[in-house]
Amino acid sequence: MPARAAGYAGAARLSYGPIVPDNGFVLEMTREEFEELVAEALDRIPPELTRLMDNVAVFVEDEPPADDPELLGLYEGTPLTERGEWYAGVLPDRITIYRGPTLRMCESREDVVAETEITVVHEIAHHFGIDDARLHALGYG
Repeated sequence: MPARAAGYAGAARLSYGPIVPDNGFVLEMTREEFEELVAEALDRIPPELTRLMDNVAVFVEDEPPADDPELLGLYEGTPLTERGEWYAGVLPDRITIYRGPTLRMCESREDVVAETEITVVHEIAHHFGIDDARLHALGYG
């Protein structure tokens, strides 16, 4: 993960938008631009995996729940590995990618692109039944 900016030295301009001193030095990116990055990350998932994804929807939200303000993404549902004959007629699993914490932790558009891709892969892996320990070992912490 990229490190947070330690300070502000003048009118720096990042590769995508300026650092705005009155917003806590957060990289600016519209929700639409962030949603496009999530869509691009989904497009990079290999087709052989996306064909296996079943009954899952991906959403972008501005902020995570108040009790976990640094959460980048969340998978809610029943992983494919735990579904049985009982699994029918249920609402789709939900993957949510959170824009605010991602922009607060990244220093450039390139950082946002990389972190968004990692987060999307991480949450899709949960859909496939891969737990956090294995994801951390694979570099998708």
